[in-house]
Amino acid sequence: MNGNNFSVVEAGSFSGLLSMSKDPIPGKYFLKDRLGLTGMEVSLNQLPEGGSIPFYHTHRENEELYLFIGGHGQFQVDGQIFDVKEGTTVRVSPEGERTLRNNGTGDLFFIVIQVQAGSLRQWVGTDGVILDKPVTWQE
Repeated sequence: MNGNNFSVVEAGSFSGLLSMSKDPIPGKYFLKDRLGLTGMEVSLNQLPEGGSIPFYHTHRENEELYLFIGGHGQFQVDGQIFDVKEGTTVRVSPEGERTLRNNGTGDLFFIVIQVQAGSLRQWVGTDGVILDKPVTWQE
């Protein structure tokens, strides 16, 4: 569904990303093109038990934010290893050498947001505008 000022995509259950994703990387569902995003890339991710990212990677310009929403695993940045689980959030600068693995039981679910480092100029406290308009809902 799309409108003048919004886009909606139904990605389905996170537990179906491995079988459903038509993206080049199994278990990764990119939203940039599907939603017409213009300032960030977002992906929904499912990493199966015992799975891992089999390489280190960095970025040229983008920092990444990882939001873990289920399962258990380990994350590595610049040789430092730490545990991740539901509720863990990790920011990695473009230069950070990163990888991760699922060393838990069951799938590891997470969302990754990429945005150009240093590009945030405003946030909800300075960019948000509260409108003088009553909220209504159609029942």
